[in-house]
Amino acid sequence: MCVERDKVVMLRKEITEKQLSGEGKKVYILLWDRLLARQGFLAYLPIIVAVILLFFGGSWEYFRIHAAVGRYACYALTFWHGGNGVNLYPPLAHCDFLPAATLKVPPFHALPLEYPPLSLVIFSLALFAPLQYYTIVFAILMVLTIVFIYWLLQRYAPRGAALAFAIYLVIGAWGIALGRFDLVPAVLTLICVIAAEHKRWTYAYITLAFAVLLKIYPLLFLPALFMAEQRYAKRFYTPQQSFTLQSLPAELWQTLRTIGRWHWKNTTIFFAILLAVTGCFALLNFQGAVLGQLSYFIHRPVQIESTGSPILFLAAQFGFPVHVVSSFGSTNVVSSLGRYVELFLDVLLVLGYLYALFLQWHGELDLIQAFVAVLLIFLVTGKVFSPQYLMWLIPLLSYSGAYNRIWLIVWIPISLLTTYIFPFIYISPIRLPVPYKPGFIESVMTRNAFLVFLTLAYLFNWWQVRSTRNWGRKEFASSALAEYEGEHEDHYSTSVPLPPLP
Repeated sequence: MCVERDKVVMLRKEITEKQLSGEGKKVYILLWDRLLARQGFLAYLPIIVAVILLFFGGSWEYFRIHAAVGRYACYALTFWHGGNGVNLYPPLAHCDFLPAATLKVPPFHALPLEYPPLSLVIFSLALFAPLQYYTIVFAILMVLTIVFIYWLLQRYAPRGAALAFAIYLVIGAWGIALGRFDLVPAVLTLICVIAAEHKRWTYAYITLAFAVLLKIYPLLFLPALFMAEQRYAKRFYTPQQSFTLQSLPAELWQTLRTIGRWHWKNTTIFFAILLAVTGCFALLNFQGAVLGQLSYFIHRPVQIESTGSPILFLAAQFGFPVHVVSSFGSTNVVSSLGRYVELFLDVLLVLGYLYALFLQWHGELDLIQAFVAVLLIFLVTGKVFSPQYLMWLIPLLSYSGAYNRIWLIVWIPISLLTTYIFPFIYISPIRLPVPYKPGFIESVMTRNAFLVFLTLAYLFNWWQVRSTRNWGRKEFASSALAEYEGEHEDHYSTSVPLPPLP
């Protein structure tokens, strides 16, 4: 009798432990579901934590001489106050990167060297605070931008996109997110996509125009947006899914024959905004407003983090020496093969860009996928790659639902390596030029290899990497609870109901 009683006690204890363990797991899933909700404190907890981490990560640059934020202040001050504006900035940073001619111009004539003139609006906002707090105020402005992107993703993106954005931003832009203005054109391109998907085409074109006026790269998105608009209006010929190379010219001709039916009003508005804003600045300084950025980019050498940099360092082993120079606001690689490498990358850019537009024309890419594909191609084929360029992609990737397993496997190493390269290797105390610091070239080559692989996988849809739009909602959280309840229905006669998903 005692043995049987002990067996009963042990059985009841085992059942009780399983029930307690099951309840704990259920509570964990419920909390996770609240974290992915659209509203509530827990829903915004990830971005609160992310902002704190980003403030800490960017603190190394707040009071650093020659910081990028200091360049923004120099541009704003010389525009509003002329060449004498550099004397207003405290010794925290120096404006010695500016050409000597800039120091002699009157107010409203000095324009940024590498940015479109409208970027002065962003640079000038932090001038309303005392100049010694410029970097802190600028960081606060970027925090507001980050929170706004988070809110947009919470409202319009698939479930879990906002959380993915917070995580991607911390691991990929930990040291620079609050010290660069790249999130401003990034949020404008995100709004463009959201407006287009809600068939607010005029708003989409307007936001894209202002994104181009802040950074030139969003101009690459215009053909994709135009194609999406014409297809929605049923004024764009869609080719047959099974056409061959022989029938390609005929399909293209069929598309071009409908050009008279295409909608041009929004495209006209887009170019009118560009011409009006650029024209106003051109009246002040034509060279700086129209030709400055183009000349700056053309004459800029291969930057050390770009895809072409490891090629030049490898060629140095075969008799083509390289020189590391600090110019154009970055560290660059100069070689006799530099122009050939640039030409090779330009050819790849054109081919990849045309192929991405071809995929959209063929109906294999929707608008957000076309934006992501074009941006990936631009990053891997550009002769310049700065760490903040990841911030152009992060909101679009989050909105597209790019946070399933294959994306986590590929994108997280890209982000971590980028953060390791900058700021950690750049500011390491080792007294060597950056390209010769231990681990730099290896990290750049590995990161760029991941990016090239991801770009190819996206273009050719390996492992269905583009099939991310349905990822979210049940797949991300609530299905875990449903699966759990199905597995444990023997232990529970009732289940704790979840509130309806927004």
